[in-house]
Amino acid sequence: MNVVLFWVSVGLILYCYIGYPFLIIILAFFFNRPVHKKFNECPTLSVILSVWNEADVIETKLTNMLALDYPADRVEFLIGSDYSTDGTDTILSGFRDPRMRFVSRPERRGKMSMLNDLVAMAKNEILVFSDARQIFAADALRQLAGNFADPEVGCVSGELEFLPEKTGSTAHGVNLYWGYEKWIRACESRLHSMLGATGAIYAIRRSIYTPLPGSIILDDMFIPLHIIRQGFRAVYDTSAKAYDRVAHDPGEEFRRKVRTLAGNYQIFGVFPGMFNPLKSPIAFQLFSHKLLRLVVPFLLILLLATNVLLLDRAFYLVVFLMQIMFYLLALIESLAKDKNYVILNRLRKAGYIPYVFCLLNYAALVGFWFFVTGRQSVTWDKARMKRPD
Repeated sequence: MNVVLFWVSVGLILYCYIGYPFLIIILAFFFNRPVHKKFNECPTLSVILSVWNEADVIETKLTNMLALDYPADRVEFLIGSDYSTDGTDTILSGFRDPRMRFVSRPERRGKMSMLNDLVAMAKNEILVFSDARQIFAADALRQLAGNFADPEVGCVSGELEFLPEKTGSTAHGVNLYWGYEKWIRACESRLHSMLGATGAIYAIRRSIYTPLPGSIILDDMFIPLHIIRQGFRAVYDTSAKAYDRVAHDPGEEFRRKVRTLAGNYQIFGVFPGMFNPLKSPIAFQLFSHKLLRLVVPFLLILLLATNVLLLDRAFYLVVFLMQIMFYLLALIESLAKDKNYVILNRLRKAGYIPYVFCLLNYAALVGFWFFVTGRQSVTWDKARMKRPD
C-alpha cells in the first residue's frame, strides 16, 4: 500500500505541473477556437474601480485611465471608495473630468458590495474591471473591446506584465511562475475558456452580469465561471496589457496567495456543477489546473511520509535524499535571502525555485485552513509593493 500511495502521489504531482501543461497545449493546437475580434469596433464602456486606502497610487491610476486611447464619448469611469481613511477620497474629489463619477461610503462593506453598487450605476454595454495599482497600455481598452464583436465571448481578460527592474530571488521566482501560469491560461482560452481572469484588467458584457454574493472573495474567478455557465466563452487576450511591479516581499506574496487560494476553495463550493464533464466545457481544465493545485500540498506530505516508510530500498532512499535536498535549498533561500552570505551564494542560485514552490504550496495549506475556519475576510488589504534596496 505504501508503494501505491507513493507512486500515486508522484504521478499526480508530475501530471499537475508537467503533464497537464503539455496536454493542454496539444489540445489547444488541434482544437483551437479563434476569437473573431474587430479592433476598430468601439462599444460603450463603463470602467469600474473599487478602492480602499490607495492614496499613493490613485492619482497615477486615474491619470492613466483618462489618457487611454478610446473615444471620450463612449467611456465612463466609476470609482467607489470603500471607507478610505488615508486621503484617497480627497484625491478623487480633485478630478473634474465629466466622464468620471465617484462615490464614497461611510463604512467599510467590502469589494463585492462596492462592485455591485458601481455596476448598478453603469450605463454602458461593456464593464471593464481593474485595480488601483496597475497601469494600462494606451490601447488596452480598444484591445479588450474588440473581442466582444464575437457573440460567443462574454468575458475577456487582458495580460498583466511585470515591469523590468532589479528583483530579488523571490520576485524572480514569482515572475517565472506567473509566466508559466499565463502560458497555461492562454492555451485554455484557445481551447474554450480561461478559468479565471486577471483582476487588474478584465471586461464582461453588462447584460450578463449577476450581482456578486457579499461573501465571495474572488470576483475575477466567480464572474468568468458564472459567465461560462451561462454558455459564453471567457477568453484571454495578451494584446490588452496592464503593468505592475512584482512583490519583493515574500510576506506580501504569501498573503496574496493565501487569499487567492482560500477563494479557490470557496469557488469550488459555489460551482460544483462545473466539474461535471457532461455539463461543463471546462471540467477537465478545472480539475487538472485548479483543483489539483490545491491538492498538491497534501500529496507532498503523503509523498514524504510514504517515502520514509520505504527507506529500506535503495531507490526510495535516493528519492528521499532528493526531497530533503530540495527542501533544504528552500530553507537556505528563506534564511539567507537578502543577506550577503558568500558561502551560501552558490546554493542560493538554485534555491529560489524550491523556495517559491514551497511558499506557494504552504500558502495553499494556510488558505485551506482559512477557508474551513472562516478566517478569510471579504474585505481586502492593499498590496503594498516594495522596491528592492
